[in-house]
Amino acid sequence: MKRVTILGATGSVGSSTLDLIEREAEAFEVLALTANHDVERLAAAAIRTNAKLAVVADASCLPGLIERLAGTGIQARGGPEAVCDAARMGADWTMAAIVGLAGLGPVMAALEGGGTVVLANKEPLVSAGDLVVEAAKRHGATLLPADSEHNAIFQCFDADRPERVRRIILTASGGPFRDWTVEAMRSVTPQQAVAHPNWSMGAKISVDSATMMNKGLELIEAARLFPVAPSAIEIVIHPQSIIHSMVEYVDGSILAQLGPSDMRVPIAHTLAWPDRMATPMAPLDFVSVGRLDFAAPDPARFPALALARAALQEGGARPAILNAANEVAVAAFLSGGLNFLEIAAIVADTLARYNPVAPDSLEAVLAIDAEARRHAGERVKDCVV
Repeated sequence: MKRVTILGATGSVGSSTLDLIEREAEAFEVLALTANHDVERLAAAAIRTNAKLAVVADASCLPGLIERLAGTGIQARGGPEAVCDAARMGADWTMAAIVGLAGLGPVMAALEGGGTVVLANKEPLVSAGDLVVEAAKRHGATLLPADSEHNAIFQCFDADRPERVRRIILTASGGPFRDWTVEAMRSVTPQQAVAHPNWSMGAKISVDSATMMNKGLELIEAARLFPVAPSAIEIVIHPQSIIHSMVEYVDGSILAQLGPSDMRVPIAHTLAWPDRMATPMAPLDFVSVGRLDFAAPDPARFPALALARAALQEGGARPAILNAANEVAVAAFLSGGLNFLEIAAIVADTLARYNPVAPDSLEAVLAIDAEARRHAGERVKDCVV
C-alpha cells in the first residue's frame, strides 16, 4: 500500500485527490489529512479514509475537530507546526495543496522524508524555488507537478535530453474576461471573477486566472521545474482548455498532452507515476470538441504577465515580492475593497518600492514575504473604494 498525506484536504485539489484515493482504497494508506479551518469536512474525510492524523491549521478550531473525531481512534491536532509535523510522518506520496505561501513550510517538511511531493500550489516554487529544489535534491525526494499545465509538460518533456527541447508552450484559458475590453474590466465583481468558464477552483486561484497572474506564476514555476531558458517558455490562450501544454523539440515536432478540464487527471498521473491508474473521466470526444483555438494574450488586458516575466528575469527576491503583493491584492479585491484592475497595479507598485537582496534561507523568504505584504497593504489602503 502507498502511504499518502494530503496537505489541504478540504480544498478543490484535496477533494479531487480524496475522490481518487477512495475509489481504490485498498491501494492507499492515509497517514494524515490537514485543513485550514473546515473541521466538519476534515473530520468526515479522516473517518472515511481511516486516517491516522487530522490537523487543523487554525488552532482555535481544534476543539471542534476533537469533538467530531471522538471515539474514532484518529488523532487530532491543531496549529501551523502540527501541519508541518503531519508532513513529516514519512508518507510515500504527499499532496501539497495548501493555498498561498502558508504551504511553503509544510512542503519543506514533507521533502525531509525523501518521498514524492506533489505540488498543486504554485507559491513555494515561485517564492522559494531554489530552496525547494535544493531541498528535494538533498533529501532524495521527488517533486512532481499537479498543475494541469506543468503535469502536461512533465509528461511530454524529455528530461534525459533537455538540450533537444526548443520551447515550452504554456496554454491558458484566458479566464472569464479574455474578450472583455479594459474599460469593462474595471467593473468586474468578485462573483464574476471566481466564475471560471472551464475549471472548478478556489476563489484565490480563480481570480488569478481572471487576471492571468496564475499564468505568470506558472511561467516562473516552469522555469524552476524544467531546464530551459525563461525566453523559451511561451504562453498562448487556448479557450477550450483541452491541450494543457506543449513541448516543442529542435526538429520541429511538438508533443501535447490533451484531456478533460478536471484536476483528477493530473492528480491521478502523479498518484500512480511512473505507472497509470484509471479515473472516472469519460473519454475525450474530439467530434464534440470540434475545434481548438489559440490566441496571443493581450498585454493591455493582462499586465500581470509582463510583471511575472520581469520578476523571473530579474530573479532574486522579485518572484517572492510578486507573489506576496498579489496575495494581498487578491484578498482585498475579494473583500470588495479594490477595483479588479488595481490588483496588477498594486503588484507593480510593490515591486517598484521594495527590492531586497535574494533570500538564502526559508526565514529570509518569509521575512521578504512579510515586508512585501506590508508594502502592498499600505497601497491597498490608498485604493480602498
